[in-house]
Amino acid sequence: MNELLSDTPIFDDNPVIDIKNVSHAFKGHRALQGISFQVHPQSLHGFVGPNGAGKTTTLKIICTLLRPQAGKIEVFGNNVLTGVKEIRKRIGFMPDHFSTYRQMTVFEYLDFFGAAYGLGVEQRDQVINDVLTLTDMDGRKDSLISGLSRGMQQRVSLARVLVNDPDLLLLDEPASGLDPRARIELMEILQELKRMGKTIFISSHILSELAELCDSVTIIDRGLIKYSGTMDGLLTHEQEHPTYKIVLASEVEGLVESLANESGVLNVEKTEKARELRVSFDATTTNTSKLLSKIINLQGVIESFQKDKKHLNQAFLDLTEQGVR
Repeated sequence: MNELLSDTPIFDDNPVIDIKNVSHAFKGHRALQGISFQVHPQSLHGFVGPNGAGKTTTLKIICTLLRPQAGKIEVFGNNVLTGVKEIRKRIGFMPDHFSTYRQMTVFEYLDFFGAAYGLGVEQRDQVINDVLTLTDMDGRKDSLISGLSRGMQQRVSLARVLVNDPDLLLLDEPASGLDPRARIELMEILQELKRMGKTIFISSHILSELAELCDSVTIIDRGLIKYSGTMDGLLTHEQEHPTYKIVLASEVEGLVESLANESGVLNVEKTEKARELRVSFDATTTNTSKLLSKIINLQGVIESFQKDKKHLNQAFLDLTEQGVR
């Protein structure tokens, strides 16, 4: 077994999770419809979608708790159908609720799972002390789980996931039901785990709570992947009507009206900054070079010209559909 929470990464450049054309249905309902995406080593990858989008189904298949009906999933290069034992040795799964074991103390709970993973008594004691320190639960070692708050129970659940020192953490809605402080503290723990070399795959139906945490994200809706890539790429993802932000060295009289009259330009507005404009247009008919030439011909000096980032909520709404799932 690896030294617990070692700072030395053990991954290569191959994807930790590689999903190709995976489909799954329940009694005629198509939960997943040919989804494909990858999760790379030592990343903190968000898996985001509305309730009922297919997140938990995907997680259960990755965890080898559910067999995909079509397509292929590999975890650390092992097929989820044939490499179950190898995969389970290297993953830790945290479900979205703390269902049982509530009459155990925190130590008894972690000791039980340590024994299930085959750790000796002395090794279990050391591991339990380590994971309780990491999750800041040292002082609750002898507390009954039933008496803990929702936030503390989530910490205990995360500590349990870490008992076998997994290389990949799979967390299903870990911040659900937590108060703002507990949510922030949980996210800080996850960032520390990432720094230690863990790969973390975290599902949520709230994109904004993952914005500063994740370096990559996959958005799923109605069993279809709508986006998979970097968080920054999501905010500049191609829109039907792209918007650019233009910063000028000084204000140019009549520029807003002149650009608004350009063919294909849909909207021109000044931002709260006097020398900054936001221009949106029909990408199929408008040439950005013509826009820049127009500004230069009007004696405008351009300091910057870049695609405007969408707000996270708008990015999510653009990629997902309304209605009951």
